[in-house]
Amino acid sequence: MARSLLQSSTATLVARATATETRYSTAQLPPKTRNSRVLILGGSGRVGGSTAIALSKFSPELQIVVGCRNREKGAAMVDKLGKNSEIAEVNIDNVDSLETALRDVDLVVHAAGPFQQAEKCTVLEAAIETKTAYVDVCDDTSYAFRAKSLNNRAKAANVPAITTGGIYPGVSNVMAAELVRATRSESKGEPKRLRFSYYTAGTGGAGPTILATSFLLLGEEVVVYNKGEKIKVKPYSGMLSVDFGKGIKTKDVFLLNLPEVRSTHEVLGVPTVSARFGTAPFFWNWSMAAMTKLLPAEYLRDRSKVQQLVKWFDPVVRAVDGIAGERVSMRVDLECSDGRNTVGVFSHKKLSVSVGIATAAFALAVLEGSTQPGVWFPEEPEGIAIEARELLLERAAQGTINFVMNKAPWMVETNPKEVGLGIYV
Repeated sequence: MARSLLQSSTATLVARATATETRYSTAQLPPKTRNSRVLILGGSGRVGGSTAIALSKFSPELQIVVGCRNREKGAAMVDKLGKNSEIAEVNIDNVDSLETALRDVDLVVHAAGPFQQAEKCTVLEAAIETKTAYVDVCDDTSYAFRAKSLNNRAKAANVPAITTGGIYPGVSNVMAAELVRATRSESKGEPKRLRFSYYTAGTGGAGPTILATSFLLLGEEVVVYNKGEKIKVKPYSGMLSVDFGKGIKTKDVFLLNLPEVRSTHEVLGVPTVSARFGTAPFFWNWSMAAMTKLLPAEYLRDRSKVQQLVKWFDPVVRAVDGIAGERVSMRVDLECSDGRNTVGVFSHKKLSVSVGIATAAFALAVLEGSTQPGVWFPEEPEGIAIEARELLLERAAQGTINFVMNKAPWMVETNPKEVGLGIYV
């Protein structure tokens, strides 16, 4: 049986990041969890590997278990991590394999995507069965709410679990929660509109998984909320030109079906919510929009067909990534009934680094006892305690080129003007 995680006070942040170099602040974990064993599924991949590296730097005493199917790739990651790391060959589609691996660890980080079109939450179910704390980087609405439906089972097993605990969704949810909290404590108005805008250059160095995720999302109708009404629109429509501030500037973003839209609408009580994503170079946006028109939605929802598409596109994408770079930016806008508008902006030079730091921040929060038993979204106070949010955001933002919260739009924009085309929610 996995060792239990005890509640503890929040660790102290002892250093901050600079814009030129990622300097990891040492996390002062409580004695009971300082030597915890953390299994990272997909640990030899781009997201999982980045998470393993970040965790080992945040807390060198943690025992990192690289969960993978390819032993050669896993060995290369262990060589990179050095001492306090080992390999575990795990098949996430095999319950026996999963439960065997989980019985020997304190926390599992599920980074073995894509999550789109997955029929079961096998890793979370195995974590509940073995009483192992859990974090995933899910970016699929159906999967996230299927995970959430296991809330009572996780409570009964005394298992703390966070779903959608990556960079976006994940850090973006916590940013939104803090904007809403600040507004309700400082303003007489009520939150009226919440808008998530994301930009990644190329694939952000995240490789085939993010490419598969993008293609699969193009097969889903987009859910947005407008004044409390649930609306479905076409994927990669509703373009907005959004100013992400210094280091990124203005980029075009398009509607996608992302889980934070529904979760923040329900948890934070904001009546109008939407999420958009854009990439670069510009012709990738054109290609994504064209795919929604040229390929049937059924084709784009078929994981095997999408994997074949990824094989065809991957060499071209990798070549373009070398030119485009892998900058990433998130902007969260909150508009209120009294006219108050506030934003949060998070930008980093490398998504492949930043996503690991963000995911590691959630893992550390769980190890510190900030998460109650149950399955939670990041914006829920039972998931990340309100008093722990600031530390989580500070950790996640290490190495960023721009990170601001609760500012007026004109204070962060390079050109304080936003032009919208099409649907505006």
